[in-house]
This record gives sequence, structure tokens and C-alpha cells, in this order.
Amino acid sequence: MQKLSPELRSCIEECLRCHGTCLGMAMNHCLEQGGKHLEPRHFRLMLACAEICQTAANFMLIGTPHHKHTCGECAEICEECASSCEQVGEMEECVQACRSCAESCRKMAA
Repeated sequence: MQKLSPELRSCIEECLRCHGTCLGMAMNHCLEQGGKHLEPRHFRLMLACAEICQTAANFMLIGTPHHKHTCGECAEICEECASSCEQVGEMEECVQACRSCAESCRKMAA
């Protein structure tokens, strides 16, 4: 296996953490809470965020230079998801995971 730089390894970890947090909160917290937590735009955004985070992590693990594109998109979607979770409320764990992942992915995309 290729040697991953500490920055790359850190970004992969942030992406995987965000993937798990978004998917877990969507399926456990939002489904249980209902109401604004299940508003279609918000719920779809959480699932899209989980998906792009996993894809970005996979691209970095594969070692393809295309990870810059997926990381750029990941940062954008994570920011949007963080804002949506903030508006819905009671989702601070998701907000933090998304913001942290977005910051890390922006560096990888640069």
C-alpha cells in the first residue's frame, strides 16, 4: 500500500467520521424526531453528504489525482449540510463533523 501523507490520512479520517455521523444521525436521530428533521431537502442533503464523504475518502485511498475534484465537491456539500443541520437544530454533532470535514477537504482540493 502507498504511504499516505499525514494531511491525506487526516482528511480521509475526517471524511469517514463525517460519513458515519451524517448517515447515523439521518437514520437514527432524524427518522426518530420527524417533523423538520425529515423535510425532504434536509434529509436528502444529509444522505448526499454521507455519500460524497465516503466517495472522497475512497478516492484518496485509491490514490487517484481526481480526489481533488471529489474533495472540492465534498467541502461544498458539507458546508451546505452543516448550515441545514444548524437551521433544523439539535444536530450539533453533525454540524461540527461537516464543518471539520469541509475545512480538511478544502485543503486537499487546493
